[in-house]
Amino acid sequence: MSALLEIEDLRTHFFTSAGVVKAVNGISYDVQEGETVAIVGESGCGKSVSALSVLGLIPNPPGRIVGGAIRFLGDDLIRLDDLQIRNIRGRQIGMIFQEPMTSLNPVLTIGLQLTETMEHHLGMDRADAERKAVEYLRLVG
Repeated sequence: MSALLEIEDLRTHFFTSAGVVKAVNGISYDVQEGETVAIVGESGCGKSVSALSVLGLIPNPPGRIVGGAIRFLGDDLIRLDDLQIRNIRGRQIGMIFQEPMTSLNPVLTIGLQLTETMEHHLGMDRADAERKAVEYLRLVG
């Protein structure tokens, strides 16, 4: 059985005026369906950059994936264009960012943010998305 997510020899570098920063330099791992994987390490070792690389969220410039492969369900995510990766991001692959204060927009209601996400990623109409948002919010109190 092939892995759900395969990271092979991933290399992500940042090109700065001070030189090249090799933030991720040759990491490989895979994730099977239903498996939980934790990436741990010291601050600054490349954990977040490797996760952002998988999601196609590395700011370019100055960062760029310079080598390796990121395969999701057999497709190499590095080779996808922006629209293709956006259709996968949030619907099939997601990330919980470290800083909770930047996860939600404090100007918008949580209900609106949930509703918009379900409309965009799940193709729900407004009424169904609002019902589902209320259901989710009731679950968490």
